[in-house]
Amino acid sequence: MELRTIKEASFERKKVLCRLDLNVPMSEGQITDETRIDAALPTIRHILDRRGKLLICSHLGRPKGKFDVNYSLEAVAARLSEKLEVEVLLIKNIFQEPLSFLLNNLKDNQVAMLENMRFFPEEKENDRKFCSRLAEGLDVYVNDAFGTLHRAHASTEGVSKFFPDEQCFAGLLVEKELKALQPLLESPKAPFVAVIGGAKVSDKVGVCLKLLEKCTHLLIGGAMAYTFLRYKKIGIGLSKVEMDKLDLIETIYQNAAQRNVEIHLPVDHVTAKDFAESAPADIETTISDDAMALDIGPKTTRLYSSILSEAKTVFWNGPMGVFEWEAFSNGTISIAETLATSNAFRVVGGGDSVAAVNKAGVFDAMDHVSTGGGATLELLEGKVLPGLMPLIKK
Repeated sequence: MELRTIKEASFERKKVLCRLDLNVPMSEGQITDETRIDAALPTIRHILDRRGKLLICSHLGRPKGKFDVNYSLEAVAARLSEKLEVEVLLIKNIFQEPLSFLLNNLKDNQVAMLENMRFFPEEKENDRKFCSRLAEGLDVYVNDAFGTLHRAHASTEGVSKFFPDEQCFAGLLVEKELKALQPLLESPKAPFVAVIGGAKVSDKVGVCLKLLEKCTHLLIGGAMAYTFLRYKKIGIGLSKVEMDKLDLIETIYQNAAQRNVEIHLPVDHVTAKDFAESAPADIETTISDDAMALDIGPKTTRLYSSILSEAKTVFWNGPMGVFEWEAFSNGTISIAETLATSNAFRVVGGGDSVAAVNKAGVFDAMDHVSTGGGATLELLEGKVLPGLMPLIKK
């Protein structure tokens, strides 16, 4: 796969539509994690340094196709302005005048940003007329929103059809992500350990099956581990379980057996009687009937850390427990700290895993921390990403 990248593009006085992934976590109007903003900066600076007239677009959260002040990109635009040291003009009524006219009137120290694309139902519908209006009068399309490449939405896929193929480019982040993730599917150094956590087996079965083709060990944590344990007929108390997904677990075990991959499950657990941050925590080898597991226990943590210490390649996606709550964070933080001192090639998947390495203070110790959640998993599953197709050289 060979991409057209912005390294080979000319931006001099060109009007550029740049799709970024600025879908940052927010709390009471404040940005709580700037990872995705920081990841977008190299592409923005590359275009501005080459005197491109830049129009940024992104989504934030799930406002369901209508304006919601809680999902405005206003705070993101303000923070981006501070980091770039240029004025970022947030365009709230994006079709009040042609976007090309707006860009023509930008000063050299100004950047334009469209308000949240998901305020418009046409975005998720990939409406052709909406795409045409986004592209009207613009010269170049750049997609650096790796985390949205698996969505065939207007600003991530449909709008590209209104630019010449040779004027559609991948940004530096997309290029970086593919360079880091592709080796996991091609020739990862063994032992290759995959650490998979999170809430639902149904969300991770595809990537588990694909990783089994290459990995040596599969370490399972998070709520999904208790569907695995239920399949093994091990007591799980009140822990979350997907009873209708036991057939998927059987498929995973069958594939693992065919490829001599070892699947590891928690052997002890941090439990509580209630799903609450303030609930007293216990450590149990056998989960009590009136308790639920909210983290892997210390024996499991040592076991998983021991396996990881021997790895040459590691892919980690999904926390080991409810790491946002201090009493149930040790398993996830310990995995992050173990990886920080490992000599393996370490790739951390998107979403909660990014928050985990940030919380552990080891973000910079990883070889690659992906900004994508669903996009990362679908790429590793071998699926075609709609937003990636327009960026590939024919």
